Amino acid sequence: MSMSTDSRTALGELIALLQEVDARWASPEWNLHSADDVAGAHRALMHMLEGGIAGMFESDPAHPDFRRIVSPWRKFTGDNPDAIYFDTPVSSDFIYTVSGRTAGAVYVSITVESGTEDGSMASSILAVINDTQFDIDAAGQFSLRVGGEPSERNWLPLPPGAARLTTRHYFEATQPAACDPAIGDLLQIRREGEPAPPAAAGDRSVAAGIRRVAQFVRSRTLEQPPMSARTPPAFVSLMPNSFPPPVPPGEMGLAAFDAAYSMAPFFLGPDQALLITGRWPQCRFGNVCLWNRFQQTLDYVNRPVSMNRAQTVLEEDGSFRIVLAHRDPGVPNWLDTEGRAFGIVFWRFFLPEGAIETPLAQLIELPAS
Repeated sequence: MSMSTDSRTALGELIALLQEVDARWASPEWNLHSADDVAGAHRALMHMLEGGIAGMFESDPAHPDFRRIVSPWRKFTGDNPDAIYFDTPVSSDFIYTVSGRTAGAVYVSITVESGTEDGSMASSILAVINDTQFDIDAAGQFSLRVGGEPSERNWLPLPPGAARLTTRHYFEATQPAACDPAIGDLLQIRREGEPAPPAAAGDRSVAAGIRRVAQFVRSRTLEQPPMSARTPPAFVSLMPNSFPPPVPPGEMGLAAFDAAYSMAPFFLGPDQALLITGRWPQCRFGNVCLWNRFQQTLDYVNRPVSMNRAQTVLEEDGSFRIVLAHRDPGVPNWLDTEGRAFGIVFWRFFLPEGAIETPLAQLIELPAS
């Protein structure tokens, strides 16, 4: 007979959750109706499970360390080929020193989020600092204090409820930064004082870690209603092939405070393409990328599924013409749909100056293959 422990109970809860996610989230209840839809849901679920284990199973604000959130092989909640993200647990009970390097990034920020202690998605943004607010030396190195007494520069507050730091390094390079091994580690965090080593893992701590992993998965699946069942934020269109005006996301969890977003689904027939015209605004960073319905980027290691300003071939007047298509149309600025009839197009513009021109999309026919 198996011994009854809290960790065994928690593991049973996680197994039951995965079964419920399979039965409900990977089903018509979440608008999934084909074998490919279900396989996509299961793939997304595996990525979330890995993310929960990597980021939440061992998680202690008294002994923080930055861990990479997403990668080319671990994708969820709208990852980005041109960005590298890290996060770590924190608490307003402590003061920390964060040191790092820009590594050529065109934009760097650190955001304080709340509501993540149990593994949930962030519920709100409490504070943010970007690279205009801290000092960077000639080698791209920086250091700042997090928490404690205020300072005019190189300081980030930890208000009550602070639970996590999320960092963003955005790059405008000709190849996706997220799969560039040369970039390496970017950040370190140290709690001030001389904290004692953490207690050895035991039944209670292992059970708590398993439950954080379970909530990480639950908050990104069963607690997220289908898009058609909720009122989307202003930057999200439910109409295929039509982009809303880019706007800041406000204080919604996981969003970048300094960004303006525009997002719309694409829907293409076998011999159709989407011609997108517009102009990049004056901003610190701008890109467009393709996601599947589970907010995972398409395969940017092997396919052109995203485009930043450095990768864009411009027209003589400075505008762009980008083509979403199932196969190479033989013109510059092709975004590869992987042959998917349905997906999501997501635009990001960081620290924009002035108005942002809304990209315009036109459905066109390609010669039959």
